[in-house]
Amino acid sequence: MRRLFIIAASFVFPATAFAHTGAAGHDLTYGFAHPLGGLDHVLAMVAVGTLAATLGGRAIWALPLSFVTMMLAGFALGMLQLNLPLAEFAIVLSVIAIGGVIAWAGPLSLAAAIALVGAFSVFHGYAHGMEARVAASALPYIAGFVAATALLHATGLAATQALLRLSNRHRRTIGRITGGAFALGGIGLLLGWL
Repeated sequence: MRRLFIIAASFVFPATAFAHTGAAGHDLTYGFAHPLGGLDHVLAMVAVGTLAATLGGRAIWALPLSFVTMMLAGFALGMLQLNLPLAEFAIVLSVIAIGGVIAWAGPLSLAAAIALVGAFSVFHGYAHGMEARVAASALPYIAGFVAATALLHATGLAATQALLRLSNRHRRTIGRITGGAFALGGIGLLLGWL
């Protein structure tokens, strides 16, 4: 049954929505460019910053830290060439899920938000690791993609905090619109529209 699902998914979900080619450089510049080169990564990482800003408090630092930490664990899985099924699908699903949580969820506990973000970030890290597995020294590449990830988180965080400061009384509406936009972006990637 699982094979049937994978075969069917390959026809339904176009591979062009994903940014992973399987070949990579191993330097700082390539590592920095990789998260910025795929809309799936950009949307997911900015969404993490947006979720952190929406939750506020300790989530502002805990969610990005959780993402980066678990992304490094996923990177190790990729470097070891371990099979993580449906990784590309999970990356796009992360955009939809995090966007959906921002838009439609009620108050989310910090622990639940950390678990959600951490679980999906493993797949993002795995994609980085699979592309870097041939690199002689992965440290510059790691530094690059961690820096780009942090920049994307900070972008989502800062933009959302600025929006919320402009209109704090419309906080829930801003969250619904922003989260809905992320979820729709993820659906667009999944269906090959973006």
